[in-house]
Amino acid sequence: MTASLPALLVTGFVLGWSVAWPPGPINAEIARRCAAGDFWAGIAVLVGAASADAVWAVAVAFGVGLLFAAPLARAGMGIVSIALLLALAFLFLRGSWRAFALGDAHQPKLDARARFSSARGGFGLGAAMALTSPWNVAFWLAAMGRPELAGARAGSLLVMAAAVIAGALTWGVIWAASNALLHRTLEGPAKRWWTILVDLATGTLMLWFAVGSAQRLMMG
Repeated sequence: MTASLPALLVTGFVLGWSVAWPPGPINAEIARRCAAGDFWAGIAVLVGAASADAVWAVAVAFGVGLLFAAPLARAGMGIVSIALLLALAFLFLRGSWRAFALGDAHQPKLDARARFSSARGGFGLGAAMALTSPWNVAFWLAAMGRPELAGARAGSLLVMAAAVIAGALTWGVIWAASNALLHRTLEGPAKRWWTILVDLATGTLMLWFAVGSAQRLMMG
């Protein structure tokens, strides 16, 4: 028997929350942007990732997602995802080093990294990271293949998918707000050093995520 509407909503919300809070490249980028003082740029990353999740949810609900679960498709997506993570790691590590080496003279450039750090750039980055992750497809296939959803119509699957995304968005807003509030408590040189350390940590995390993704990809 297909789960009731309230059960779908509660299950989906809890599932979305539970998969959104563990450390990952999207959470790291949201934290980096908000910790640099741009709350809305961080939210843009969150919304971009949620939009990509909606695309995958619709694809899986109508059976199209199975095409991307094939080994060749997963490998191709994995390579693209790893390349993106490596590019981000390089960008953030280089930014951290330049800010450290040049000191206050570099601060105007930090504030003017316009296109990449803008809300539009954040939306595109969040969407790209979520769309190119083969494990994102695997998550949606697993979420919609739950026993209580056996035989469910596409409408019921989409209801649960919307609840999953709502849960992930709720966590994301709390995460972004926490990092933005932390940034506001800092003053003077502490803000610059905080930005340097956050860029360094984010770049290192992106590199770590890329290595982990490569290992999983090689193991199949």
